Amino acid sequence: MATITTPPATLQPCEHARRGRALRSSPPRAWRRRRCQATIRAAATGSGRHLETTLAASSAAGGEEGDVIRRLQNGPDVRGVALEGEKGRPVDLTPLAVEVIGESFGEWLREKGLGEGEGQQQQQQQLRVSVGRDPRLSGSRLSAVLFAGLARAGCAVFDMGLATTPACFMSTILPRFDYDASIMMTASHLPYTRNGLKFFTKRGGLTSAEVEAICDRAAGKYVAKKMGLGGGSGMPPVVMRVDLMSAYAQHLRDIIKERVAHPTHYDTPLKGFKVIVNAGNGCGGFFTWDVLEKLGADTTGSLHLEPDGTFPNHMPNPEDATAMSLTRGAVLAHGADLGVVFDTDVDRSGVVDDAGAAINGDRLIALISAIVLAEHPGTTVVTDARAGDGLTRFVEARGGRHCLYRVGYRNVIDKGVQLNADGVETHVMMETTGHGALKENHFLDDGAYMVVKIIIEMVRMRLAGIEGGVGSLIKDLEEPAESVLFRMDIVGEPKDAKQRGVQAVETFKKYIEEGKLKGWVLDDCGDCSVDQGCLVDNNDHPIDVDAYMYRAKFHDESQKRLGWVHIRQSVHNPNIALNMQSCIPGGCKSMATSLFDGFLLTSGVNEFLDISQVQNFVE
Repeated sequence: MATITTPPATLQPCEHARRGRALRSSPPRAWRRRRCQATIRAAATGSGRHLETTLAASSAAGGEEGDVIRRLQNGPDVRGVALEGEKGRPVDLTPLAVEVIGESFGEWLREKGLGEGEGQQQQQQQLRVSVGRDPRLSGSRLSAVLFAGLARAGCAVFDMGLATTPACFMSTILPRFDYDASIMMTASHLPYTRNGLKFFTKRGGLTSAEVEAICDRAAGKYVAKKMGLGGGSGMPPVVMRVDLMSAYAQHLRDIIKERVAHPTHYDTPLKGFKVIVNAGNGCGGFFTWDVLEKLGADTTGSLHLEPDGTFPNHMPNPEDATAMSLTRGAVLAHGADLGVVFDTDVDRSGVVDDAGAAINGDRLIALISAIVLAEHPGTTVVTDARAGDGLTRFVEARGGRHCLYRVGYRNVIDKGVQLNADGVETHVMMETTGHGALKENHFLDDGAYMVVKIIIEMVRMRLAGIEGGVGSLIKDLEEPAESVLFRMDIVGEPKDAKQRGVQAVETFKKYIEEGKLKGWVLDDCGDCSVDQGCLVDNNDHPIDVDAYMYRAKFHDESQKRLGWVHIRQSVHNPNIALNMQSCIPGGCKSMATSLFDGFLLTSGVNEFLDISQVQNFVE
C-alpha cells in the first residue's frame, strides 16, 4: 500500500535515539479510545424540521453498538468478516457498516479539503473517488453500498471493478484519471470470508489515526441508522465504470521498456525470457497477459490466473509454502528464468529464481537492496524488526545502512518517509511479509512494481553477459540457523482483545526490565546502523501505535548470544505473534523453554493467552 510522499505532521526527527542508548522506560503511546461526540441529523417524520441528536461517549455511540464499527479498524485499514463460515467469528463487516464508513470517508475528505480547488470553490466541487475490489464473493454486494455511502457524502463515484491496491493509489495520479481519492475493497491474504477497505488520497494511504477518526464518525452514523434516525437510502447512486487497469499495465510496460532500452527490440525487451506467474486466483493475472506477454515474454505454465473469490487452490500469499512450492515446480518444469507469486491485491510479491530457490522474506529484501544500492550507493534500507542479523550484514557489506523499525507496513514506510524528510537518503522500505516500497515509486508498496524492478535487472544481467539468474545477487546472504513463529490466541470477549494484547506485551517488557527473565535484554537503537532508527519510537511526538511490540536478545549462561524474540499484537486477529530467530541449531528451543518457564507460566498471561503452541514446541 502507498504511503504519503510528504511526512505526516505527527512525525518528528528522532533526536534521542543514538547508538548504544538504552530504551526509555515509558511505553509507546497507548491505544486511544476517543470519547467522541457524534451529531446525528435525521429528517423528522411528517415535517420539514430536522431532529438533531447528540450522542456522547457514554451513550449508545460510545457503547456496544458504536464499538462494532471501531473494532473493524486494523491499523490503517478496515477488516472484518463479510460472509458466514468462520467458527466463532460472526459477520461484522455488514452492508450497513460499509455504507456508513464510505459516507464518513467522503465527509472526511471534504472537511480536510482534499479535493481540487480551494476554500469555497473546493466545497462546491464534487469530490471524485475511485473504487476497486478483489474477487471475493462479498465484493459486489458490499461495493454497491459503498457507492451509496460515498454518493450520500456528495462524491462522484468511479467503479474500477477488479483492480489491485497499488492501482487504486495510481488512479489518483495517472493522467486521464487523477481522482481525488480511492478505496480498495480487499482483505489481502485473509480467508475468503473476510473483506475490508484500504483508503488513499493523492498523498498516499491514510494513517491509523485518520482511519480511527473515520471509524469514530461512522460509529455515530451506524448507531443513528440502527435507531431509525439516519434517513432512507435515497436514489441509487450514479456510478461511472472506468478501465484503470489497462492504463496501469501500460504504465508498468513503459517503465520496463524505457529502463531496459533494449538495443535490438525496444518494444519487446522480454523476448526470449520465460516467466511463470502464480496469481493464486487473486487480482494478479493481469500482469501475465497485459504486461509480460505484451513485452514478448513466454508465460507458458503460469498458475491460477483467473480470479476466483473462493481461492480454491491456495491463498494468494508470497509467504504461503504451497504457493511458493507450486511456483517452484512450474519454474523447473518449464525451464523458466523467473517465477512470480502475488498476494490477492498485488501489494506484495515474492519470486522464484531460475534454480527454483524461493526468494521472499529477508531474501527478497536483500535482492531489492542489492539492486537499489547499485543505483543509490550508501542509501538506507528500512525494514521491520523481524529481519535477520544476516540481512544487516548483507546491506552494510554493500555500503548501505539498515534501520530496524516496528512491524507493520505503514510503520516501515512512514519511517522511510520521515528519514528522507530529515535528510537521511532512504530508497528502500520493506517488510519481511513482502510489502515493499521504493522512494522512486511514490513510497507505494506495489508488488507488481517490485517484480518490474527485478525483471529489469534480470534483462540487464543477460545483456551484460552476466551468468546466473537474479538469485546470484544474494548468494552471500547469511540466513539464520533456525526461525519459528508462534501464535498465542487471546481468549475471552473480542472487545477485550486489544487491551489484553497490550497487557501481555507490556508484561513481557516489564519482566525483562525487572530482571525476572535471566539472559534476556531488550533490543535498542544500538543495533541500528542509523542514528534515527529505533525499535521503539523515541520521538518527542511519537507516531500512533498500530500494535504493541518489542524485540529482545537472549544469551545463555556463558553469555553467548543465541538469537532474538519479537513479540507483538496482531492487527488482523486477536492473538499475540511470537517470532524467534536463532544463529545456532537448537537455539529456538532454548529460547522457547526460557520464555515458557520464566514468563508464560509465571506472569499470569496464560490466564488469557492460549500458550499451547509454545508448550508443544518445548515439550
